[in-house]
Amino acid sequence: MIASLSTTSFNFISTAAIAIGLALIHLSSGLLRFVQVPRSRWLSGAGGVSVAYVFVHILPELSEHQTVLEEAENGFIYYLEHHVYLLALLGLTVFYGLEKMASESRESQEQAGKGNATAQGVFWIHIASFAIYNALIGYLLMHPEEPDMENLFLYSLAMGLHFIVNDFGLRENHKHIYDRIGRWILAAAIIVGWVVGSGTQIGEAIIAVLFAFIAGGIVLNVLKEELPEERESRFWAFGLGAVIYSALLLAL
Repeated sequence: MIASLSTTSFNFISTAAIAIGLALIHLSSGLLRFVQVPRSRWLSGAGGVSVAYVFVHILPELSEHQTVLEEAENGFIYYLEHHVYLLALLGLTVFYGLEKMASESRESQEQAGKGNATAQGVFWIHIASFAIYNALIGYLLMHPEEPDMENLFLYSLAMGLHFIVNDFGLRENHKHIYDRIGRWILAAAIIVGWVVGSGTQIGEAIIAVLFAFIAGGIVLNVLKEELPEERESRFWAFGLGAVIYSALLLAL
């Protein structure tokens, strides 16, 4: 009993520290501009790690999640039977739509002579969507696929680097309003998600749904920063990050 309480307390403290650390990434990622290594290399390397986590760790787990969903007998989850990968596709599609909306708003604002940032309404939609996304990631700190410190570390490292990539894209789209307001909302969303997760218990089927959706979101949010030519991404840094992190995931 004492050992169980000790383990629970340790998990609570460790996940709280990680949630705070992830929140601080949003508040300080802009400092990368002062690092001597070109920021494009940092972003490409971080993107490689994030994508490696999805393809080497999350996607193989989705096959197990599919089994979980097939065992659900009622409610909304029942209708997702045989469709766990569609949830990943949904995550990718949602964030593609958000990115398209932001880029079109920037273009429209620039043509109207109002600067190279999104309209205020688009900013709030974009930030609200990413706040929900961050809250889900914070929530899953308390409900990991495999409840041990090793997997928690791998998840946290991948998400932290993923947030750096997201920050770059959001700052580029929304400019100063992101630094004034947006990053604070996203940082708070992680903490809120963790708090909710620490006080609630959900079924394995719901965890499967959340991880599938996040997997699709990660892939889109990374690749949208890597593929356009104007991003000045670095393939070698992306590949190195993916290879090193894949090797780490396979070794542990």
